[in-house]
Amino acid sequence: MTDLVIGADGLPRCAWGASTPDYAAYHDTEWGQPLHGDDALYERMTLEAFQSGLSWLTILRKRPAFRLAFDEFRIPTVAGYGDAEVTRLLADAGIVRNRAKIEAAIANARAAAELPEGISALLWSFAPAPRPARPASFAEVPAITAESTAMAKALKKRGFRFVGPTTAYALMQATGMVDDHLDGCHVEPTGTA
Repeated sequence: MTDLVIGADGLPRCAWGASTPDYAAYHDTEWGQPLHGDDALYERMTLEAFQSGLSWLTILRKRPAFRLAFDEFRIPTVAGYGDAEVTRLLADAGIVRNRAKIEAAIANARAAAELPEGISALLWSFAPAPRPARPASFAEVPAITAESTAMAKALKKRGFRFVGPTTAYALMQATGMVDDHLDGCHVEPTGTA
């Protein structure tokens, strides 16, 4: 399989984005699109952390259950979670029931609530300058960058968990801080990264 494929709809897209209908919809409408807003970015950060060690498709398919379980990822609400909510989440078969990740999601909401500038402004402050051209293949796409390493370090310093440099870079890709759609992909460049 090449890195760029023509889908059943005749559109060229990144190969991973053509592997399932769920991925195609996500690839075409969300991945790499600039996303702003504290709750929206907190949600994506949380889902990227839950994805660690799992397939993104698993998380994508469980996203509606995650949204329900985590009160639509409203930072003040999740920041107020205690032992009862942890117990409830551990019993929720609709999400990934991993105590460390659940506790990290709550700790991260608390850390996000403490940011004077908000999590959106903090995360976007690490967005690199747009590259001159999209990558020709996924061999040109890094797993971590200096910016994702700096983001992870800044988040850790502020009390965030489960957001290392690789997860930070995946978050940057997912939220349009970088544009890692391949050259020739039908998704229009956003011009942000």
